[in-house]
Amino acid sequence: MADQGREEALWTRARLGRRGPALDLLTARFDQHVYAPHAHDEYTVGVCVGGSEVIAYRGGRVHAGPGSIVVLAPGEIHTGGPATTTDGYAYRALYAAPDLLADGVLGGGLPHFRDALIDDPELAAALRRAHTETTACPDPLEAESRLPWLLTALARRHSTARATRDTVPGADGIARQVRDRLADELTDPPSLSALATELDLSRYQLLRAFRTSMGVPPYAWLAQHRVTRARALLEAGLRPAEVAGLVGFADQAHLTRWFRRVLGVTPAAYRNSVQDAR
Repeated sequence: MADQGREEALWTRARLGRRGPALDLLTARFDQHVYAPHAHDEYTVGVCVGGSEVIAYRGGRVHAGPGSIVVLAPGEIHTGGPATTTDGYAYRALYAAPDLLADGVLGGGLPHFRDALIDDPELAAALRRAHTETTACPDPLEAESRLPWLLTALARRHSTARATRDTVPGADGIARQVRDRLADELTDPPSLSALATELDLSRYQLLRAFRTSMGVPPYAWLAQHRVTRARALLEAGLRPAEVAGLVGFADQAHLTRWFRRVLGVTPAAYRNSVQDAR
């Protein structure tokens, strides 16, 4: 973390699935900092969350304000800095390997974005939320369920590549197989990429089939299943800190976050209410 006034940058590395590839996330806020000309091997996908930034890119200047998405292609030289001398800028960025955007589109090449600046409030909000929550708790299955899905959506909506069809034959059967594997390997679930390979699917097809049949992405289904298992252990008298690891949550905070989402109370409050009832 660099800190000079309001100048700060926090890097987080999330793993996409168990023993899967890493994806870097950046949370940054600057008053005056200007990047030197540079390029990345990955796609840079950023969401401006405050102030305004100007980026020199492909011989022009890209002006990004709150809620806008910026996509910079691999290998493209660019700079970035505040749009004015009085306003700073803040953004969330992720650095995605090209194949993460190529999944779900036809052609096999790199998706091409004619415009670096993209206006898509719904997708911008989803990217910002996923970035924030993945940074706070980089759970491998959650990161693999959310981030590639959103990157595919970005390519399908805004690149020149043609989207693959949405319908996945046998979606219900695929979803049941994935669900059963996740339940069986509760504390150390397989990666979606590995499951997709076993089923002769792309990761996007697997995610599409699961979401269509189950109504939620794989990580959300597994989190709810873990909460159900956690309830039984709490009712048996175990403490939340013990239960978290037994059902596969990273720690007690991760258990508490999902317990409250599903049941509206903390694990400790649930355990106390069950014990009081007895």
